[in-house]
Amino acid sequence: MKHLIKEVLPGSIAEELEIEAGDYLIFVNGQELEDIFDYQFQTEDSYVEILIEKKDGEEWLLEVDKEDDEDLGIVFDNGLMDEYRSCHNKCIFCFIDQMPKGMRETLYFKDDDSRLSFLQGNYVTLTNMSDHDLDRIIKYHLSPINISFQTMNPSLRCKMLNNRFAGEALKKVDRLYEAGITMNGQIVLCKGINDGDELCYSIREMMKYLPYLESVSVVPVGLSKYREGLYPLEPFNKEDAKEVLSIIHGFQEEIYKEHGTHFVHASDEWYILAEQELPVEEAYDGYLQLENGVGMLRLLLNEFEDGLMRLSKKKILNIKKRAISLVTGKLAYPYIKQMAEKVCALYPQITISVYEIRNDFFGEMITVSGLLTGQDIISQLKDKTLGETLYLPQNVLRSGEEVFLDDVTIGDMEKALQVPVDIVKSSGYDFLNSVIGKDLL
Repeated sequence: MKHLIKEVLPGSIAEELEIEAGDYLIFVNGQELEDIFDYQFQTEDSYVEILIEKKDGEEWLLEVDKEDDEDLGIVFDNGLMDEYRSCHNKCIFCFIDQMPKGMRETLYFKDDDSRLSFLQGNYVTLTNMSDHDLDRIIKYHLSPINISFQTMNPSLRCKMLNNRFAGEALKKVDRLYEAGITMNGQIVLCKGINDGDELCYSIREMMKYLPYLESVSVVPVGLSKYREGLYPLEPFNKEDAKEVLSIIHGFQEEIYKEHGTHFVHASDEWYILAEQELPVEEAYDGYLQLENGVGMLRLLLNEFEDGLMRLSKKKILNIKKRAISLVTGKLAYPYIKQMAEKVCALYPQITISVYEIRNDFFGEMITVSGLLTGQDIISQLKDKTLGETLYLPQNVLRSGEEVFLDDVTIGDMEKALQVPVDIVKSSGYDFLNSVIGKDLL
């Protein structure tokens, strides 16, 4: 198998060896490479032999003397160095099945590739993991691996994933545990299905994998308005959220006494829906599940308060008068609004308008800013006071690009609203720097 080289990093070993973009890597140490993990394993020693096919077809066998674990400086056209594996499940809660037709093709790809768990933090169901995959994870001691459990009840898991092998796949967790592979877990909670007693059973069973299973997040199922023909699921209400939190907090207290970790965590949505205060920072065990929305708001608020305290001590006087606007989803709106008001109290010369964007595209039950579309933002901000700059949270855009989920670009938005658009990164410090207009932290 040949692997196309996309880029050679400046000053790297590969550049010294005159390897170029457009060349192919054929072998390392006489071995074919299945994927990026084989490549990393084969190139970690101080002596490496690599076979390169140049663009003209000539083959070069190169001997490399280097430091242990020193990178060769090769970037491949396919970061995985293999085809991505698609999901074979038909989960009753799958959000991709709830998207409208006509969006770009890549948004409909369902991955369930264990290798992406290590590279990108994706959660995998284990149903697509072969014994060969499992052997390689153990051989290379790859970790952490993020697992979508949903339930520890094998028959219920088969039902939820619409896969008759889904229950049996849970046995792979035993092998990961026995090999000392670090894991994180996720439960997508569906009302009347895997909540209540089933949730209690699942948490109790997952506790058996401590300490290698470091954390488990419990997140509510996301329900869009495009559910015709799909499994009937109901949204959680305030009382449901209170019950979920009561279960989780009970287990946290028990587990912390024995293991010194809270282990199971509720995503931020549960606290907002239940109208309860967010936990203190210490309850999140180092924020192991930020990507699942667990502790994201607490971290944001803590960073913001710390930054605000630093700014107040500096007593900076040359903050210019400015009027700006901020956009967020329903979930974070009360917190962003509160943060903006505190900034304006400290710096009266700054005016901040905060706008909560209703998700008309996917439906009002979708409240996170990461699923906002350009068209919803544009339609709801027309004729609004936007000031000199409109600020958007970074997660509304595709990673590394200036495109929203619905293919609206930043340029399209600036033209439609007649205002410059800027992006605020995810931290509370970035928020302060952006709204003040200076990099002070």
